[in-house]
Amino acid sequence: MIGNQSSLLHKRPDIFYESIYRPYVHESNLNQDTKGDITVYKTAMLGCGGRARAHADAYRFVKNGKLSAICDMNEDLLKSFGDDFGISSRYTDLDEMLEKEKPDVLHIVTAPVLRGTNQRIRYSLMKQASDHNVPAAIVEKPIAVESEDWKQLAGLAEETQTKFVVNTQLNFHPQNLELKKDVADGKIGEIKFIDASARSTPVDQAPHVLQLVSSYIDNSRPVRVLGQISGGQDLNSTQPSPMHAAAQVIYENGLHVSLAFGASIGQKVPKEPDMGNHTHKRVFVIGTKGFVHWRFSSWERSTQDDGYESGPLDYGEQDVIAQGNLTEAVFDWLDDEKNVHPTHLKQSLAEFNLLLGIYYSGVTNEIIELPFEPPDGIIDILREKL
Repeated sequence: MIGNQSSLLHKRPDIFYESIYRPYVHESNLNQDTKGDITVYKTAMLGCGGRARAHADAYRFVKNGKLSAICDMNEDLLKSFGDDFGISSRYTDLDEMLEKEKPDVLHIVTAPVLRGTNQRIRYSLMKQASDHNVPAAIVEKPIAVESEDWKQLAGLAEETQTKFVVNTQLNFHPQNLELKKDVADGKIGEIKFIDASARSTPVDQAPHVLQLVSSYIDNSRPVRVLGQISGGQDLNSTQPSPMHAAAQVIYENGLHVSLAFGASIGQKVPKEPDMGNHTHKRVFVIGTKGFVHWRFSSWERSTQDDGYESGPLDYGEQDVIAQGNLTEAVFDWLDDEKNVHPTHLKQSLAEFNLLLGIYYSGVTNEIIELPFEPPDGIIDILREKL
């Protein structure tokens, strides 16, 4: 990367990304609205909580879509969200919104478990979108929480016409894109090892971390895992999970990857002040000629040409751009079947199957060949063991 480009990345990552990574415009097939020769896709939001606000805020970086309708059972949230983002089409019933609005893209921004209950709702909501023939949907992570909903979604993935994408947006952070380009250009040589971690519970941040690993190796799939788990305090939460997990993984391309999740085992990311365990996520890619290391609040790399370099990054600034870019990439896929979204459902399910494999390896003390058919009741098994 030349000096002017690197400076632009850190001063205005939105302009940097647009100039380097999105040199094209859409020539869309759907005709919801148009601005010149660019089709504007109609989108809708299910869920009006905090994460939904991050999805909506990113539309200031979205050129080819307009958030036109929102839905939430909580009318107070619905009103405040609609007022804040200027959205007048508001619903408390998903079927009604999908029938009347017919969005091109639906954001499903809910917890995987209905709050105050033990009801898993990810599959049922995605099935509703599929039954309404919604062309595409962005689903908040985690895509699943246990073996039963993973199996349901794996079945849905085989039959649906809806293009489902999981909202693991770190793939699109400008600094991550720069480091991934370094790897793709051969600047660190052949990848020999990846070390990745997060300090939140496995189900909370592993979807982000596992997708980051995949993104550096062209979505190669995991084939074998030996894992360990501990801590059962969070198994009855809206995101049921062990507190900690660690694993050694082999991918189909032969690469070995080391993983660690949880506050007592995941590596701390240098950041002051410490804003919480969710901020300590990272991926360290080591090659024959150097390395790249992305972290929540900083980055570093070493190459033969440029030596060692490092710097800070503003996660919030990068994340809103990344969210917008993830959304735009859905429109790319709708434009052209060849532009498969990097966080598409089947890829994300393969990554979650790895997480379930870590769990099962931890309770059986066996190496798990992947993909595997996880046993029903795996959360109950964890409750018994942990």
